[in-house]
Amino acid sequence: MRDIERASSSEDEKHYDSKQGGVAPLYSNGTPASDPSLIYDAAREKKLVRKIDLYIVPTVAVLYLMCFVDRANIGNARIAGFERDVGMNPRSYDFNILLTAFYAAYAAFEIPSTTLTKIIGPGRWIPIMAFLFGLLSLANAFVTNFASAVAVRFLLGVAEAGMLPSIAYYLSRWYKKDELVFRLGLYLVTAPSAGAFGGLLASGILKLPEMGMVRSWEKIFLIEGLITIIVAIIGYFTLTDSISSARWLSEDEKKFLQARLKSELVGQKDLIDRTHKKLLWRGITSTTSLACAFMFLLDNIAVQGTAVFLPTTVRGIFPAPRYTVIDQQLLTVPPNIAGAIATLAFAYASAKFKIRSVFTIAGSLVMTLGYAMFVGSNNLYVRYAASFFATSGAFTQGALLPAYAAVNANNDSERAGAIAVTVFFGNIGGLISCWTYLNRYAPNFLPGNGLNLAGGITMALSGVLLVTWQRWENKQRDAGKRDHRLEGLTEDEIYLLGSDHPHFRLRY
Repeated sequence: MRDIERASSSEDEKHYDSKQGGVAPLYSNGTPASDPSLIYDAAREKKLVRKIDLYIVPTVAVLYLMCFVDRANIGNARIAGFERDVGMNPRSYDFNILLTAFYAAYAAFEIPSTTLTKIIGPGRWIPIMAFLFGLLSLANAFVTNFASAVAVRFLLGVAEAGMLPSIAYYLSRWYKKDELVFRLGLYLVTAPSAGAFGGLLASGILKLPEMGMVRSWEKIFLIEGLITIIVAIIGYFTLTDSISSARWLSEDEKKFLQARLKSELVGQKDLIDRTHKKLLWRGITSTTSLACAFMFLLDNIAVQGTAVFLPTTVRGIFPAPRYTVIDQQLLTVPPNIAGAIATLAFAYASAKFKIRSVFTIAGSLVMTLGYAMFVGSNNLYVRYAASFFATSGAFTQGALLPAYAAVNANNDSERAGAIAVTVFFGNIGGLISCWTYLNRYAPNFLPGNGLNLAGGITMALSGVLLVTWQRWENKQRDAGKRDHRLEGLTEDEIYLLGSDHPHFRLRY
């Protein structure tokens, strides 16, 4: 048994200790090392982390599952007759305009919505968002023309905008940096799972008898929207904002868990600070955040394109009348399952080996292989196999890149900004994806697949450049070439340095 701050201390604190000749200031609020609740116990720590896993991760995972289902079910509805029934011209750009309405709102409202998560509290705002997008998904069942479909789709984008970054930020309040990426994987695995689950659910719903005026694709929106609303209500009463407000933790457990997280801070006063614009901006504009954001943009062109257009691609590979609509829905399931398995495997390995860069680059190369197969072969079975590589490579980045940005932030506000900008650029990628798979290029979709091939290569190169810069910057800090940043600063001013603090080490 030993004091938790020494057991939990990161490389940042060890570096500080060696330079100052004393114990690192892990708790700037003066938490006494003699407090019995802070005595380190590995078994106790493992038990408490598993308790958090049980109380937090399943709820946010189901909420995000329904978020992605409600976003991507437009692809399932499309091959069930949605375009025809609302008067859309399948040879025009109507479907792409419909998708653009969603992603334009999604991108525009993502950072404001994530900021509201910090202000209102994630335990309340996340379920409220889920309730709203469930309601709007349900409303899709009652659209009768193209204009109303665009309007509902735009509002759905507003409601869903902050979901991914808000959950990532929420989890960062509970887990240490090296634990975070796997927990992000546990909820982001629901994105490819949503493709599989959505395909299975849609095929099952289409077998149900008509419910009054609600038929075919309308049933998909109605039933999936109702499920989301129910899950959101449950989440509202079960989620809690942070460790300090968790009703299912004792006071000693709260102190122990808070001490774990405080041990990773450098020059910071509070575990959860008040929203600070300067620190939010520092998180948004840091080199690591912007590099992750750029890679996430390229990745989401592939991810969102796959989510919405995979049913259309499968329909081209396995056409009617040989394959029914239900057969086509079911054939979208296996590639999404492959993406889900890869997401968990990469996230687990990243957490196990405490490294993100290697797996980010590896995922980019797997994605590149998939789209190279799409572009290089006209064989239908090769192209269907390519979808497995594409989903396996692209979906892994959903956990890796937000975590990469988050672990390189030094406080709560900066972390919110880092995650927000990463996901914001990802949403821009989703917006671009709306125009990469145009009907006139079916069934080969060469421009979209070619763009994603180039994107995978660029992501891999960007990952190499980022880790090269991070290693160089850490060497500069090791050599004391950033110590001048502390000269003449008060404690409050040092706090505002965030990840620019010379004793903070970038993680890759």
